[in-house]
Parts: sequence; C-alpha cells; structure tokens
Amino acid sequence: MNYGKLTQENIGELRDIVGERYVWTTEEKLASCSRDETTTLGADERYLPNVVVAPADAGEVSKILKLANRCLLPVTPRGGGTGLTGGALPIFGGIVISDERMNRIIEIDEKNLVAVVEPGVITNEINTAAMEKGLWYAGYPMSVLSCHIGGNIAENAGGGNAVKYGTTIRYVLGREGVTPTGQILELGGKLMKDVTGYSLKELFTGSEGTLGFVTRIILKLQPLTKSRADLLVLFKDTETAIAAVPKLMTGSGVLPTSIEYIDQYCYNVSCAYLNEELPTEGVGAVLLVEVDGTSDEHVEDDVDKIGGICSECGAIDIYVADNATTRERVWAVRRNIDEALRLTDPMQTDEDTVVPISEIPAFVKGINEIAERHNARIVNFGHAGDGNLHPSILKRSESTVAEWRRDVEAVEWEMYRLAAKLGGVMSGEHGVGLLRREFFSELCPSANLELMRTIKKALDPNNIMNPGKIFTMAE
Repeated sequence: MNYGKLTQENIGELRDIVGERYVWTTEEKLASCSRDETTTLGADERYLPNVVVAPADAGEVSKILKLANRCLLPVTPRGGGTGLTGGALPIFGGIVISDERMNRIIEIDEKNLVAVVEPGVITNEINTAAMEKGLWYAGYPMSVLSCHIGGNIAENAGGGNAVKYGTTIRYVLGREGVTPTGQILELGGKLMKDVTGYSLKELFTGSEGTLGFVTRIILKLQPLTKSRADLLVLFKDTETAIAAVPKLMTGSGVLPTSIEYIDQYCYNVSCAYLNEELPTEGVGAVLLVEVDGTSDEHVEDDVDKIGGICSECGAIDIYVADNATTRERVWAVRRNIDEALRLTDPMQTDEDTVVPISEIPAFVKGINEIAERHNARIVNFGHAGDGNLHPSILKRSESTVAEWRRDVEAVEWEMYRLAAKLGGVMSGEHGVGLLRREFFSELCPSANLELMRTIKKALDPNNIMNPGKIFTMAE
C-alpha cells in the first residue's frame, strides 16, 4: 500500500489539534504501542508507529482523520493494548490514536438504566460506578481489570457472563464516533428499542477499529443481581466434563450465567500460580458453573438442579461457593489461566474458536485427534456454555521455535476447518485482527467477504483506518 510519509509539518498540525503535550515521537512511547498481548509475536517483532496522539474529544479525532486522509497516512486506534490478535498494531506505521485522555464516566443514569462513558474507561470502573447506584454492566469480558470499553466495542468482547447475558453488542444502545473520513456520527441513544432505518451502531460494534473511532458510548445497565453462587465441578477426565455441557444447558431448566471449562493442565498451573489449595488429586477436568437470581432461595434451588445434573454426568466432586470470598477463589483460577501459562509456557497460541453448543463434545474430541496427528501439545479452556473455547498450542521443549511455528500453522488450519465443519467459526470474541487474516479470507464465504470490502471502501475510501486487519483490500 502506498501511504504517505509523516512529516514534521504533519506533526506540527497534530500539535495544533491536540496540544503539544499530547503528541509523542519518543522511542519509549512509540514502543509502548508496538505490541499487544499476542503471544505468538516474536520477542523482537514490533510494529512502531511514527507518532502517537491522544485527542480529547470527537472534534479533535475528526481533525486528525481529515489530516490523515489528506496526506494518506495510516491510522491505528489504540485502547488498553490487551488484544490477542494484533488488532491494534500499527503494521504500516503512521499515526496511533490513543484513547487515554478520553477516560471519563460521563454519567450513570439510573432512571434510564444506562451509563454514558468514553472509550478509554477501564471496563471494571464502569461496574464500580454502576454498583454504587445498585446497577451493573453485564457485558464485560474476562480481562475486565485492564481492558478499555472502546476496545471491547471494537472486538464485540464476550466473557464469562455471555451464556445468560450475551456479549458487548447487546449493551451498546448508542455511540458517538468518527468515520475514517472525519465525519462525526451520533447513533442510537438512551433507547431500548429503535428500528428507524439501518441499525448502524451494530455495524461498528465488532469492526475491530477498521470503520472508525468511537468517542462516546451509551451502555445498557441492569439492576444488581441479588444472589449468586458458583459450583466448582470436578471430573475424572475431559470427555466426561465436556459431555456434561449440553446437558447442563438443556436438562436442568436453569440457564446458567456461566459454564467455564478448564482442562487438567490449565487447572493445575493456575492453582500453582495462585498458591491455591483447591483439590487436584484425580481431577482430569473442571467445570465452573455460575447461577444467579432474585433471591437466595431461588439460587439454592438452581444450585441443587445443576448439581444433580453434574452428578448424573459423572462428577467426582462438587464444591459450592456461595459467598464473595469463596466465589473469588474459584473465579481467580479461571481468570489467571493466561498469566499462569505465560510463565510455564511462554511460547503458545491464543485460539478463540466457537461452535454450536451441541457440537462442543465433537469439537473437543476433534482437537485431541488433531493434537495426536501432529504430536502437538494442546491445552484447552474457555466459555463452554456458549461454545467458545480457547485451545492453546504450546511449544514442546524439544522443538525449535521455527519448528513450533510451522506446526502451529498446520494445527490451526485443521482446527479452524473443523470448527467450520461443525457450524462454527475461528473467533468468538478475540477477533480476526492481523494473525487470523489469511485463515479468514479463505474460510469466509466469498460473497460475505466482498460485501465487507464494499462497506470498508465506502466508509474508508483511502484505506487509512487500521489497514491490514481482518482482510486486505487488494485481493
């Protein structure tokens, strides 16, 4: 792609727009935007921008994007940098627009059950503010303590609550944003229903920053759940645990908030990482099932029903966490799997496949068969209740990095094709980004891919907005 070269004159214009202190060209600042949490990037693999700029509002973002279009400069939106597919990496250099100054919770409107926030707010801070008003935001992902809400919207992030409460897109009632050409759009509002014309806010949610930059969001809130409990269900092996998932979803009459699956390796390394003394002897796999409701009695009844199904499905033990302390203990094990694996196995992948719930057993069985064929180390965990698993391909100690990377590509192709065969796709919440672009271009139906390119071209005629992500425009 033939992009322009950033000049000192351009940098001066950026300083005029946002103020000198919010334009950076120092090595330290550029380097901070050159990577995210993608584990398959090499230690020296960085994508340096030419400049980082932090606007304060939509008007300043608009001016930056108009400058970028005039000079054909690539632009990459940047939030908390917690992405796992290279989606916020400036692979063509150019301008990084950081949301770090747009970090206000503008309003918690309890009368309309909404929060109005800027994209740079850490997602957990929304819940902290909402809970003071007896409300909560149900759409948050697992990285709630570090991710920005703007990034959640860019990826349509999911998480542990998605089984019952859905993903981010369900909670975006309105948004202010700037298109790649600098046009400011106001979409939606404090409305629970709206069918006046095309629903454009859904188009932008999940577009991975390729269609514009969000500057303000109206999020749906709901009353705090009065009671909640978790069941840590231990099984002798993966097959037994996974076979229980569809039965839990349909056989108990209870819709769980979450059903998380953790295999033996991930369970053990996370417990060790946390110095957590949960039972591990004879445990081959774990399900973490959460239920909530309007009263303790309601939740206790649901716990009994879920526990009964688990026992019928071969659980070897069931532990109930029904207070804040014990609930945090079991959820900490699930939340810290990634961190634990990064210590024990720094060379790994972050997969994100999703299949229909009924196909979870077949998918896990197929992954194990793929691992055997390729002599690959694949560990597995994730949101089994909505069909979204995170199998991770670990490097064997005897393999070179080059050998591991070659094997990873072969395993990924088989894994993604298996998901597609079972009615699934390669990503449920992490996105396509840079890493899965080639896979996506082959596996996505050609008519769908062409329509996406048409939309991208219409909104971003110069292809300056997060170029090179999801798909290329030259194909």
